[in-house]
Amino acid sequence: MLGESFQDILKILVRSPSVVGAEHSFFRVLQRELEERGANVTWYEGLLVAQGNQPDSIMFSAHIDRHGLVCTGPDEFQYAAFVSGGRSDLLGNSVSEELMKMIVDRFGDESVYAYEPWSGAYRGRGRIRNTYVCPYRNNLIFELDGMSHLVAGTPVAFHDDLRITEDSLTGQLDNVLTAAMLVYLFELGFQGTAFFTAQEEAGRSWRYLLEWFRRFGGSTNQLVVVDTSPFPDTAAARAQTLVLRHRDANAAFNPAMTQQLADTCDELGISYQFKDDYIQAENQKLAAQGLPPKSLGSTEMGRITASSGGLVDGTTLQIPTTGYHTMNESASVFACEAFLRVLCRLSGIGSPV
Repeated sequence: MLGESFQDILKILVRSPSVVGAEHSFFRVLQRELEERGANVTWYEGLLVAQGNQPDSIMFSAHIDRHGLVCTGPDEFQYAAFVSGGRSDLLGNSVSEELMKMIVDRFGDESVYAYEPWSGAYRGRGRIRNTYVCPYRNNLIFELDGMSHLVAGTPVAFHDDLRITEDSLTGQLDNVLTAAMLVYLFELGFQGTAFFTAQEEAGRSWRYLLEWFRRFGGSTNQLVVVDTSPFPDTAAARAQTLVLRHRDANAAFNPAMTQQLADTCDELGISYQFKDDYIQAENQKLAAQGLPPKSLGSTEMGRITASSGGLVDGTTLQIPTTGYHTMNESASVFACEAFLRVLCRLSGIGSPV
């Protein structure tokens, strides 16, 4: 079972709202938790950088934004990721876009609360009455009860009820789960660099990362991006313990680093699957039925690889989940423990599990 110390970190972070485009208050909480564990923390626009005494030894990145809503007018609320990113910026290859119409019915009667984006101060709670896709704005539109007092620009977070059992973690896990893992690494003695990025769900986090590498990075910079990875059901999610990738819809990942992750999993006896291989196999089945293919997905790693001109590359390590982008996203405790073991092995520190 995951230790109480990690669970405490996760509970604190889950209770701190971090809606896409309104992550400032979450960064304040994150800064406190990191500095209490000995990290040197620097805050940039859209990016929190936590470093130990050997910052160049290894670099991890996790995004800290979560899906939610934003008030866009009197008693009017839209899906924050598409407002923050600008719908026209999206390329049609992200999982979020494929899911937009699929998830329109998933939020019925969900409890929500509003907060001040900088301080995190509570601004009231309400409930979702109705959700629909507006054909004119091409966005999810939410009708809420109890939120008519809010002004435009106010973020509205989903009320998250984290559930931890011996078998699984369930809640709005993407991506507070792996962000909590990186905070916990500092408690275990991590001395490398951990990046915490904003607006990944809006497709913008790579820009904040790339600005940092252009100012402070070396001639080549290698990064491991950590995240969750969606699967359609529990059987598919648990067919492997961890998820790797050769590529996403934007770019191929660093093959040597990807192989290093695979070798580390092999050494630790941890099973894994390459998500791009899985999607391609699923697309063959869809093609045989005359159905359109699924996207390979658009990740922070692929975006920064495609846009950095060779300055930054790397690979990803992901925890398989079900219930993606809902309040009931679930990951197995076994996979979370394995994920932590791999991070510790790559970082050269002892694992508590």
